[in-house]
Amino acid sequence: MAVTMADITKLRKMSGAGMMDCKKALTEADGDIEKAMEIIRKKGQAIAAKRSDREAAEGCVLAKKDGEFAATIALKCETDFVAKNEDFVALAQAILDAAVANKCKTLDEVKALPMGKGTIQDAVTDRSGITGEKMELDGYNVVEGAYTTVYNHMGKNLLCTIVAFNKESDNVAHNIAMQIAAMNPIAIDEDGVPESVKETEIQVAIEKTKAEQVQKAVEAALKKAGINPTHVDSEDHMESNMAKGWITAEDVAKAKEIIAKVSEEKSANLPQQMIENIAKGRLGKFLKEVCLLNQEDIMDAKKTVRETMKEADPELKVLAFKRFTLRAE
Repeated sequence: MAVTMADITKLRKMSGAGMMDCKKALTEADGDIEKAMEIIRKKGQAIAAKRSDREAAEGCVLAKKDGEFAATIALKCETDFVAKNEDFVALAQAILDAAVANKCKTLDEVKALPMGKGTIQDAVTDRSGITGEKMELDGYNVVEGAYTTVYNHMGKNLLCTIVAFNKESDNVAHNIAMQIAAMNPIAIDEDGVPESVKETEIQVAIEKTKAEQVQKAVEAALKKAGINPTHVDSEDHMESNMAKGWITAEDVAKAKEIIAKVSEEKSANLPQQMIENIAKGRLGKFLKEVCLLNQEDIMDAKKTVRETMKEADPELKVLAFKRFTLRAE
């Protein structure tokens, strides 16, 4: 049976595949639209399997709310060219629309939703066959509350945030969604930071403080001996500075002796209480940076987010938030 342009156009609208792929599928199916669709689907499955080990680092991140429910999702691909394709973005939007309409709580639930003649996962596989790139769903997050808001940073589909509140407050809610996008907090307040994270941070702070105290003692001893600490702060510097004539071999030998001796003595006699106090101060600074309510408000650096919310509405509370981006930070 001869393949007509009308059939090719119809199949292209149904499948999203290219004109030549549609023509080949229709020719192979002897003009049968349903069989041609199946051929295109199988091709997509084969390509998806072949490219399963590739990295899908580009894509489209979208966010949507429906009353008390909001969600983000990312449809990932291999190249920026495909990520900006209208059909690709439309598929991501259709998937998110279905997920929000069905109030899905997990990515597995989303993948299993019906779409076309298969599931959403089937639709993603089919699109992979059409573009020839690996595709996968990721970044499905949800929040629920009396009021929700969403934010797509600069409308570029690369970074989205969703936030749930105990009550409505449009302007404040939008600004907080922007705050989360810009400042990437890990919790609403200190209570939301896992104890394991706090413990790790305090240990890191203790070790860093100890190293700084030892380094200060070493530098003071080197200066007292007439040696510039920056000339002997590494083996490479020692070698290069001797070659330049800035220090002598005797200076290097003396410096190494001082560094070893002072480091050992200072490490054995560090004031524990002072170290712990400095470390606690550093933990406090960390918690200010990573807790949403403790952060400086990006709209008014003189206030914290907590203070801004209290001024707008003392009863307003953030219940939950999620942030997802495809970009390394």
